Amino acid sequence: MAKATKKQALGRGLSALLKENSSNVTSANDKNADKVVGSIIEIELGKIEINPFQPRSYFNEEALQELANSIKTLGVIQPITVRKLDVDTFQLVSGERRFRASKLIGNETIPAYIRLANDQEMLEMALVENIQRKDLDPIEVALSYQRLIDEIDLTQEEMSQRVGKKRSTITNYLRLLKLDPIIQTGMRDTFISMGHGRALINIDDTEDQIKIYEKILEQKLSVRQTEQLVKEFKSESETKPAAKSKKVDTPKFINSGIKTFSEYFGHKIDVKLSGKDKGKIVIPFHSEEDFNRIKKLLE
Repeated sequence: MAKATKKQALGRGLSALLKENSSNVTSANDKNADKVVGSIIEIELGKIEINPFQPRSYFNEEALQELANSIKTLGVIQPITVRKLDVDTFQLVSGERRFRASKLIGNETIPAYIRLANDQEMLEMALVENIQRKDLDPIEVALSYQRLIDEIDLTQEEMSQRVGKKRSTITNYLRLLKLDPIIQTGMRDTFISMGHGRALINIDDTEDQIKIYEKILEQKLSVRQTEQLVKEFKSESETKPAAKSKKVDTPKFINSGIKTFSEYFGHKIDVKLSGKDKGKIVIPFHSEEDFNRIKKLLE
């Protein structure tokens, strides 16, 4: 009983400290910052703003309800993380699922770990925190990596150190963003896996990507089958240009007449064939004066 009383008194003390001094605490160097940062207190849900930098864009309703039921029974086991905006206002850094689930069952407060951060630090913390989670889909992870590159100005090497992932892993995720948006959506909706997506990246044309994507769905192809299909497609594509460029034998009437054309126009005349007895006569010119000279010959 004594322990419970002490914990309650500690909670009131921290809350009072935040109200009295938090307007002056905006960075880790400010007075009382050490008493605010790192504190875990119960915060009213109505005083917490949603994180605008949240990389997650979709929350599964069924999974959210399951979490809400768990919180109703056991409480919030892991505190959310917030940053202090003002005297009595906070913003989520991580833990939006716990925050939403708590609101779902009508809780009024939630345990929260206090941080201080500017917008850039906030974005970086939110992105790095979410990248570490296992329930993000591959596109959400890829977009988080891309935002770290674009908005925090991190190199892939720096990012590798921050998130504890191999650089090759980061590169593989980023390459997924080259896929057609329809395929990215399919991956987010779990119609296909990241393995399917990595195989499809090897197809440059997005229309061809979609054709193969549709085959994957129709035939329920595995990753290995998809890789084989892509390999066969690329092999066929590489042989098509060779078939198109097959040399057509120049008819005798062109061979005998081309010299006359060349002598008349004063240039070597080229003939491009489009069939056995069809084609174009190409008359080159090398300057404006040369063009006008050829024009006079045709008048």
